[in-house]
Amino acid sequence: MTTNEPLLLIDDANAVRTIHVNRPDKLNALNAATIDALDAAFADAGFDPSVRVVVLTGSGPKAFVAGADISEMNTLTPVQGRDFSLRGTRMMRRVEKLTKPVIAMVNGYAFGGGLELAMCCHLRIAADTAKMGQPEINLGLIPGFGGTQRLLRLAGRAATLELCLTGAPITAERALQLGIVNRVVPTAELESDTMKLAAQLANAAPLALRGMLDCVNIGGECAIEEGLEYESAQFGLVFATDDMREGTSAFLEKRKPAFNGR
Repeated sequence: MTTNEPLLLIDDANAVRTIHVNRPDKLNALNAATIDALDAAFADAGFDPSVRVVVLTGSGPKAFVAGADISEMNTLTPVQGRDFSLRGTRMMRRVEKLTKPVIAMVNGYAFGGGLELAMCCHLRIAADTAKMGQPEINLGLIPGFGGTQRLLRLAGRAATLELCLTGAPITAERALQLGIVNRVVPTAELESDTMKLAAQLANAAPLALRGMLDCVNIGGECAIEEGLEYESAQFGLVFATDDMREGTSAFLEKRKPAFNGR
């Protein structure tokens, strides 16, 4: 790859935007420029009304994202290290809070910042050959893009401590058992299965999807009473949408609904 090639490759098809991290010679490692490019790409996807679903993956046959760029981190001062962490955290928080479903298509190595990037997506489909882990301990580091927090929420305390303290990689099947990924599929079927799911979500009611994403994000960060109240409020709001009338009418009329996002 030459220095003139874009950090991201972006394709649109049938309301699905696919974003490839495009540093295959670096196993798609996240440097500051790539983090900024991802932040801008997800901001654009959020505002673009033609996009209903985003699929995120890595270029090349080996890696989703193999981690943060160690060569860039090696010389950072403590203040610069904190700023780098906040830079990645802000980008991943944008992904997590996007009001459209984001699917991580984990096609290979997802270590360190790569696993953190996958975990901030709403759904994760992994190739059966993928490997994952939080190996920062081997570098004298700790996860800096939310790894300790999202892994704790997905896999629980025991698994989080094991993965972070030992730095040992795990297989896709082990990640599935721990609840880190949603599905594991044969490598040859990864793209087709992921796009099939993306198409299903792209044809669903966009405002209902948004409400569900909001409810889960809010509920994961507050007491259950507050989460339930928020869910009831969102439930009421969908009754003001054309999509709710269309969906319920289609059910009663035994036909397929046609949602328009209004």
